[in-house]
Amino acid sequence: MKSTINALFFFLLAFSAQAQMELKKVYNEDINPIEQIDQALVKANAEGKFVICQVGGNWCPWCLRFADFITNDTTISKVIRENFEYIHVNYNPRKSESEGKQEQAKALMKRLNNCGRFGFPVFVILDEKGKVMHIQDSSFLEEGQGYNQEKVLRFFKGWTPQAVKD
Repeated sequence: MKSTINALFFFLLAFSAQAQMELKKVYNEDINPIEQIDQALVKANAEGKFVICQVGGNWCPWCLRFADFITNDTTISKVIRENFEYIHVNYNPRKSESEGKQEQAKALMKRLNNCGRFGFPVFVILDEKGKVMHIQDSSFLEEGQGYNQEKVLRFFKGWTPQAVKD
């Protein structure tokens, strides 16, 4: 009985690790996140959209789950595509990073109103001038080991340019 339980435990652990490895890495760790935000603002302004920064990293399983969730949900991805310039902003809080990367991470948190205080992923909505309008704690969008479509849609629809400006 004990060996059966151990075998089941290791199977579930291996299955969980395999599922995690299959999630697509969406954060570009080689670009300057401040420049990434500035470029997204230019594009969003040209299209009359806001910018949403999904701040996190490839090290964060919940960040990758959310990216996968919104990509595979056509209703959510349509709302995002029509209203936002959506970017994955890499934040690496590890102290082992170079001094330059640590300074870059500090500058990022300062620009985004210390959004990391809510954990990761965290969503920051920027207006057309780059001003932080809202910071969304992702834990309010979760359900079980994933995300709740209704809550996620309510969040995105509540922050479209049309919703905010009407």
